[in-house]
Amino acid sequence: MDLPRNPTRAVKVGSVIIGDSNPIVVQSMCATRTQDIDATVKQSNDLHQAGAGIVRIAVDNRKDAKALEIIRDQTEANLSIDLQENYRMAALVAPMVQKIRYNPGHLYHHERKKPWQDKVRYLVDIADKNDCAIRVGVNAGSVDPEKKDMFPADDSISPMLVSAEEHCELLDKIGFTRYVVSLKDSDPDKVVEVNRRFAELRPDIPLHLGVTEAGLPPDGIIKTRIAFEQLISQGIGDTIRVSLTLPNARKAEEISAGNEILADIAAGRVRSVVAFDRSHLNIISCPSCSRVENEAFIDLAEDVKKMTEYAHDYPFTIAVMGCRVNGPGETDDADLGLWCGPRAVTLKKGPETLGRYSYDEILGRLKAELDRLIEHKLP
Repeated sequence: MDLPRNPTRAVKVGSVIIGDSNPIVVQSMCATRTQDIDATVKQSNDLHQAGAGIVRIAVDNRKDAKALEIIRDQTEANLSIDLQENYRMAALVAPMVQKIRYNPGHLYHHERKKPWQDKVRYLVDIADKNDCAIRVGVNAGSVDPEKKDMFPADDSISPMLVSAEEHCELLDKIGFTRYVVSLKDSDPDKVVEVNRRFAELRPDIPLHLGVTEAGLPPDGIIKTRIAFEQLISQGIGDTIRVSLTLPNARKAEEISAGNEILADIAAGRVRSVVAFDRSHLNIISCPSCSRVENEAFIDLAEDVKKMTEYAHDYPFTIAVMGCRVNGPGETDDADLGLWCGPRAVTLKKGPETLGRYSYDEILGRLKAELDRLIEHKLP
């Protein structure tokens, strides 16, 4: 059967069109360092050949932008550029890509005295002149602090909605409608709720779906499937990413996982009865990307999963994050968090930092803290 679709407007991104009842676009992000040109070209092409309609690449500085010039000439993929704090990098990279992705929560980091509206107008002007679409990427772990302060601490969904709404309103006011929105969380239930609520408010805007920090397969695929089945079966969602913690050589598995989920939903083979079980240990880990500062992070995530099997029956969340962008903020909500840097791992208990340890030491330290949590949980 055909997938039901919300009547969203069409947004052209290179050779693909997102929304307006067009096929749902499956995409991914390069995990290689952008300045490693050969590796990034290979991964872009691997993802493209696996069926990625869009491939995202991170650009943090001028050297990354210079590398992108060479990468662009060696891949046929539609490229989306990922901007974090330095939104002005858009001027350097827009001529080489088909889409610009910015995070509203990160706009405040750069030129803090400048109103965010002026920064968005700058991005729109660049996108318009270079035939680029825009993604407004709202993440639960990096929402604008002003929006978070408007709501109780236990309400992480309303700040995301307010942030997305106000950015959409400004883009519409400017007259730029070639944009999509994403609202992501590591909790599939929250992904479902926030996207349902946004789709009710703005059914015209195409949505990019994803469960961020879904983690290692197969658990990461299951979490993502739960969210996608409930949203896509109701017509919500126009482009997707399955965010998995994978070695570089296996990154294309994100595309095959996405296509399999879409095929199953279309055929009625849904599995949401396999609920996200909050009564057991939950390990979240960010997808490998070019901002991972030490690839040992991927092996560490696997080791954490194995080491913590003894704690399966306890309702704790452990977060394993691989970069400075997701690491500090998105470990705060976990019972225990690992923020993996170039040479050391920061161990956290909620927002509290417990210390920094080598990659060789961290598993033992994590186990000791987990044992303390279990001891306090026991009757």
